[in-house]
Amino acid sequence: MIPRGTQHAALLPEPASVVEQIRLARSRASLRFRLTFVAAWVVLVGGFVYLLVSGGKFDVGFVSTWWRFILGGAGITILVAIVSIVLAVVFAVLGALGRLSKHATVYAVATLYVSIVRGTPLIVQVIFVYLALPQIIPEAAKVPAIELGIFALAFNYGAYMTEIFRAGIQAVPGGQREAAEALGMREGQVMRRVVLPQAIRIVIPAIGNEFISMLKDSALVSLITVQELLWRANTVGSENFKTLETLSIAAAVYWLLTIIFSLFQDRLERRLAAGDR
Repeated sequence: MIPRGTQHAALLPEPASVVEQIRLARSRASLRFRLTFVAAWVVLVGGFVYLLVSGGKFDVGFVSTWWRFILGGAGITILVAIVSIVLAVVFAVLGALGRLSKHATVYAVATLYVSIVRGTPLIVQVIFVYLALPQIIPEAAKVPAIELGIFALAFNYGAYMTEIFRAGIQAVPGGQREAAEALGMREGQVMRRVVLPQAIRIVIPAIGNEFISMLKDSALVSLITVQELLWRANTVGSENFKTLETLSIAAAVYWLLTIIFSLFQDRLERRLAAGDR
């Protein structure tokens, strides 16, 4: 005969099985959420495309003819965005160091840079670099349009990212600077070897957000004849009076690129968060 207490204990599930059941339930709930999410997107996007095509105002045959040509500009769009964000990081680091400088002249130059860029529209800056800068610096007229566009984008985003880097630098604990100085490092070595590596790690998620914005704002270089995605779509659409079709292709490609790079950014943020934990 089994004792009464032993009977009750035998009826209870093992602790390990309870944990496993909870994990399984959470996994199923997460799977249902993802499937519902994807299904909702498919229904909404598919319904919109169906209404657009079935209305007879969207020329599918024209799209099938020109989509490869338009899509060919996506490579230039990605190139412009990547090179611009890298150069913008350089401007941002210099601007942040200037904003933190104790020298009045350096601080004034950095503050003026941020104020002018943030106080004027990006489209004005792009056109200014392309049309007005050669009047100031004649040699700029020989520079290819894509390089001028990259410079304009980097110069603009560098000003906005200046505050991001400044906050990242200030987030590094002061005790680490003191420890580096106690080891005999000069101020420049402390900043280069101790502070900046940690600050960059802190601001990487914010840089990812800026890159996604840069990816979309790179369309502005089409105004200065850079043959990227929007330039190709607008040119083909205007010549054939099919702007609905061509701009729809360009918008879909920008959207897809944004989704792809957003997924990479999310994975990077989770990896950095795991490292912090």
